[in-house]
Amino acid sequence: MGDKVGQSSSKPQNLARTGFSSQSRSQPEHGFGLQLLMNDINSSLESLNSACNMQSDTDTVPLLQNGQHASNQPAASSSRSLQPQASPRQKVQRSQPVHILPIRRLQEEDQQFRTSSLPAIPNPFPELCGGAGSPPPAAAPPSSLPPPPSQPPTKQDVKVFSEDGTSKVVEILTDMTARDLCQLLVYKSHCVDDNSWTLVEHHPQLGLERCLEDHEIVVQVESTMPSESKFLFRKNYAKYEFFKNPVNFFPDQMVTWCQQSNGSQAQLLQNFLNSSSCPEIQGFLQVKELGRKSWKKLYVCLRRSGLYYSTKGTSKEPRHLQLLADLEESSIFYLIAGKKQYNAPNDHGMCIKPNKAKIEMKELRLLCAEDEQIRTCWMTAFRLLKYGMLLYQNYRIPQQRKALLSPFNTPVRSVSENSLVAMDFSGQTGRVIDNPAEAQSAALEEGHAWRKRSTRMNILSSQSPLHPSTLNSVIHRTQHWFHGRISREESHRIIKQQGLVDGLFLLRDSQSNPKAFVLTLCHHQKIKNFQILPCEDDGQTFFTLDDGNTKFSDLIQLVDFYQLNKGVLPCKLKHHCIRVAL
Repeated sequence: MGDKVGQSSSKPQNLARTGFSSQSRSQPEHGFGLQLLMNDINSSLESLNSACNMQSDTDTVPLLQNGQHASNQPAASSSRSLQPQASPRQKVQRSQPVHILPIRRLQEEDQQFRTSSLPAIPNPFPELCGGAGSPPPAAAPPSSLPPPPSQPPTKQDVKVFSEDGTSKVVEILTDMTARDLCQLLVYKSHCVDDNSWTLVEHHPQLGLERCLEDHEIVVQVESTMPSESKFLFRKNYAKYEFFKNPVNFFPDQMVTWCQQSNGSQAQLLQNFLNSSSCPEIQGFLQVKELGRKSWKKLYVCLRRSGLYYSTKGTSKEPRHLQLLADLEESSIFYLIAGKKQYNAPNDHGMCIKPNKAKIEMKELRLLCAEDEQIRTCWMTAFRLLKYGMLLYQNYRIPQQRKALLSPFNTPVRSVSENSLVAMDFSGQTGRVIDNPAEAQSAALEEGHAWRKRSTRMNILSSQSPLHPSTLNSVIHRTQHWFHGRISREESHRIIKQQGLVDGLFLLRDSQSNPKAFVLTLCHHQKIKNFQILPCEDDGQTFFTLDDGNTKFSDLIQLVDFYQLNKGVLPCKLKHHCIRVAL
């Protein structure tokens, strides 16, 4: 009977089919005790469990490389010794991969030979690996781990207003810059993209506004704005004007250098863009006292470390300088209505505001310059000292794109002063006019030719239902540079908002003469107004700027002429103020 017990323990597959009921019935007939019966049952159960475990392990073994099954000779021989009489079904099971323990051993050896400097590569096929109880792959040292992947940018709605009060809600990515948003608005509004569009941060409650730099993230700026503040879509021709002619922006009496400067434009910009140099802007400014409505004239100095004022006259010794504002954590704004809201001494105010969501009035540093040129100098120096080379890169990006696209697309019309020359087409071939006096006389003759040509057109089309004289008097209202019935103060405000650059202009109705118009023009950061008067000649109505010396049949001809010729104006018409409805 002892032989029977050993035989039953060595054949777990037969026990799995027939069970142990037959043996349990036969044992009382031979007189064995209860203890021997329990031992027999326990040994049979252990054999059955080991066979089931081996079967389950062989079903979950993964494949190695190249699709080959894992194999281990000692393990295979031991399995054969346990199953001397194998059925066809068991042969199919033996062809499956062997026990998972050798595979785990191979994985551990692979982790030992892996270079510690390389990060752990995640398994792209986790379903082919071992069961849930298998240990995870060893992680690389913390020093060699790659940085965690950044979250992909999400989308967010931003509301943008135009100058005429219309608005548009645009869905943008959270990493979109101000330049990218302007490009998107230009595309949606069907505007002409001349790289002068900008996004304005407008605070009506505080009376502040500023133009966002092209590299600033729109969502980050919006997170610091109060609920009543908003974004404006506007032209700003003076955004990078200081790169073209920096001498006009930085008077010699306001700029000092720690190193010797030769005064050239390239050296002037290099001192501002180079972080190792230390230029300073100094001068007198009106500073609003904290907690009071009064303003005090102080000697102020702007450095890379911040804005300081002197407690003793014009002394710049460290013991006499007190910090007014920090450049890194602040932004500089224009005062929209400083005289009315803050009792400022004039309209050339500016404000240094901290870059945080909730601010108090005592944290605003309100300043006021003597004139527009001095205010422009302070604000431009603030931007250069804060951003440095970022501004120059923003300035160069449109030029680089233009250079890449120039062979493929040509502009519809160019009014650049460098690309316009006086030409004489009276002969068989064209001729460049080098003599300025001859060029001026040719311009006058061209003006008279326009008048004669328009007169002939009026005679030929006199039978038109719409009288030509009526058409000539209203055709200018379809142009972007005509702003209709606005006041002088409003026209000056628009010119200042869109940049005090030479040649910036707009046309409007005259308030003093109902039949006249006014040309508002910027020159040398000053705004001038020129009246356009109607005059009659041979029964026809013309418009003139120079008391009838040069006459034009309509305002479109007048603007086209002075875009090519300076005439009696201080400069040519170059940029026009425009308002686009979103």
